[in-house]
Amino acid sequence: MNTTPIVHVIDDDHDLRLSLDSLLRSVGLKTVLHETVPNFSVFSGSGGPCCALVDVRLPGFSGLDFQDQLLKSEKSIPLIFMTGFGDIPMTVRAMKAGAIDFLPKPFRDQDMLDAVSRALAIDSQRRSKDSEVSSLRARYEELSSREKEVMALVATGLMNKQIAGRLSLSEVTVKIHRGAAMRKMDARTLADLIKMAETLRLNEA
Repeated sequence: MNTTPIVHVIDDDHDLRLSLDSLLRSVGLKTVLHETVPNFSVFSGSGGPCCALVDVRLPGFSGLDFQDQLLKSEKSIPLIFMTGFGDIPMTVRAMKAGAIDFLPKPFRDQDMLDAVSRALAIDSQRRSKDSEVSSLRARYEELSSREKEVMALVATGLMNKQIAGRLSLSEVTVKIHRGAAMRKMDARTLADLIKMAETLRLNEA
């Protein structure tokens, strides 16, 4: 899987796209240039971290509209806004919605590179966390239905005796199921198992 960082440049200014392409490639980053807002599927094909540089005032579909739609689609990609018409309300709205930075044009090359570096680091951390959760979910699916029940009840803070009463089992049987769940989940301690249950949101099920 290709894990090279990718920076999407979304701006209707041809010269600016080429300028950013040259700047970003000069520090070893791969770029994908877009004149208009792309389909969200382009952000799903990369195995490595990515981010997007977005002009706030794109024709027909503003950068803030793009941000809104991206959030609704549940696609997570760090955004850096660029604008020659920025104002405080626009900046506040973008940052509250999760934008990494808001750079007024013309911007310094170093400011742009610093913003991109932060965005890629954030996306890299998110992808690492997503991978850990996926691995955790895969292990959880290997549990028997009874082991899942016990794990979920352990996460609520119930003692073995209480769980036994809740499930109409002996306390010894509960201990066996809890031990099997810990082994399969690779939990070294009870605290680890509870933390895993919280990560999987079992207490919300």
